[in-house]
Amino acid sequence: MFDSTVTERYSQAAQAHEPGLCCPVDYDPKFLKIIPQEVLDRDYGCGDPVSHVREGETVLDLGSGGGKVCFIAAQIVGPKGKVIGVDITDDMLKLARNATTKVVAQLGYNNLEFRKGRIEDLTTDIERLDEYLKENPVRNEADLKLLQLKTEQMRREFPLVADNSVDVIISNCVLNLVSPDQKHQMMKEIYRVLKPGGRVVISDIVSDEDVPLELQQDKDLWSGCYSGAIREDRFFSAFADVGLYGIKTLARDEAPWHTVNGVEFRSVTIAAYKGKEGICLDHLQAVVFKGPFRRVEDDDNHLYERGVRMAVCEKTFRILNREPYKEYFDFLQPNQPVKPEDVKPFNCAVPTVRDPKETKNGVRLVSAEAIQAAVAGCAPDSGCC
Repeated sequence: MFDSTVTERYSQAAQAHEPGLCCPVDYDPKFLKIIPQEVLDRDYGCGDPVSHVREGETVLDLGSGGGKVCFIAAQIVGPKGKVIGVDITDDMLKLARNATTKVVAQLGYNNLEFRKGRIEDLTTDIERLDEYLKENPVRNEADLKLLQLKTEQMRREFPLVADNSVDVIISNCVLNLVSPDQKHQMMKEIYRVLKPGGRVVISDIVSDEDVPLELQQDKDLWSGCYSGAIREDRFFSAFADVGLYGIKTLARDEAPWHTVNGVEFRSVTIAAYKGKEGICLDHLQAVVFKGPFRRVEDDDNHLYERGVRMAVCEKTFRILNREPYKEYFDFLQPNQPVKPEDVKPFNCAVPTVRDPKETKNGVRLVSAEAIQAAVAGCAPDSGCC
């Protein structure tokens, strides 16, 4: 039900503007000047993820539609960057590809590509598969088995989007359109194609409570970006469940876009990051949480006490030294790098205070009392415990 309903409605929306699809978004006007009016008239979004794109990046837009966000991204990333739009609707792809010629002529460079695929399966290049089927139609079971083998071969050798190939994934009011049983697979695909250190910036519609089954089964509400919405807290969890971290709200509409049967639907834009893979090794590094909270806990249950030298592994040290954490910490390196032969495993499960002598490459003198005091929120020898 979900795929055919969404494809049919957005195919019609590619040919004539449908104001009921998602909510209007204001973009920087300077980026709209070179975009053809027929694309501007058929833009269906709920947020502005593209303003968080940077020069030189490879950008993937999931559910790129008529290409408006891709055309904005192409201007931001510049000639050294690349923008890939993925959509399943032929009429939307046709609109975007026809407009590309006009946009490129004004840009003076071509860093744009639109590919046909499903965002929950970024390995299958549907147009490549269609070309194969033209020459090799399925007429019997033997042909079907051959098709299955050929499809798997294409997915391995010619994926629509390769592993670890994208700096930033953006999407504007599309994730909610994916059927419930495919949403987790979609998140896994997002993780797969991101480079280590890459990020997602997603604008989508979320609900404030679970969407009732009767609303989920309403085709118009589903294709209109309502009933496929994930509950807001679970939207965050969906990214964490596939290994992304640092999940942060960039924008959240205070007022709901619409309320249906008491369920509020609103737009949010979030960012999440990839790159916490790897083992934990002790390089005698420490971080000091600057506040304003008394203590915080990260996605991997590391505890950071305000003003306390908390010991961290080398991997965590690198992660905290990047977005979105860097501004909240001071970073302490040892006077002398730890020799490779002296590096030991680090137990991230136990909050540990780094004695100042350690960062001076002295003897480790962290007492159990110091650790307990830090976890309790008191400095050692402060007299508060």
